[in-house]
Amino acid sequence: MKDMRREVLYDRSQIAARVKELAREISDDYQGRDLIVIGVLKGAFIFMADLIRALSIPCRVDFIKVASYGAGTESSGRIKMTKDIETELTGRDVLIVEDIVDSGLTLSWLVDYLKKKNPCSLKVCAFLDKSSRRKVPFTADYTGFTMDDGFVVGYGLDYNEQARYLPEVYIVKQ
Repeated sequence: MKDMRREVLYDRSQIAARVKELAREISDDYQGRDLIVIGVLKGAFIFMADLIRALSIPCRVDFIKVASYGAGTESSGRIKMTKDIETELTGRDVLIVEDIVDSGLTLSWLVDYLKKKNPCSLKVCAFLDKSSRRKVPFTADYTGFTMDDGFVVGYGLDYNEQARYLPEVYIVKQ
């Protein structure tokens, strides 16, 4: 990781400002409702923590862990769940929080999976969106930033479990 060349894509102030904007929008949309926020581990945990602290409404929190990357930089296309949620979703408003929408495969699978638990509503908030990489149609309901193709690390995003701790988002240079 030390030798990986990288360049800042989104700095701390840009991230903080966008998270506050998203939190305002989400708070307005879910005012007076019983919101359950489900974070997709591991990449979304930092974004989710900042997001829920910025909400002006109460929420419940749960986590799910799914993967399609393994140790590479390209989605394998095979979805594997390694941790399921523990909260009952029937009749509840659910917001999935994800770090990045890339191929769309993982989130499409996850939305279909959680819809089977009969929530009242189900929406997705993604920190980053790389729509040029879609393999299946997918649009998040709330999006932090959109970007062109490229591999990013920091602010929870990793490469082979490294660089999540970085406070800014960096694009990795080849």
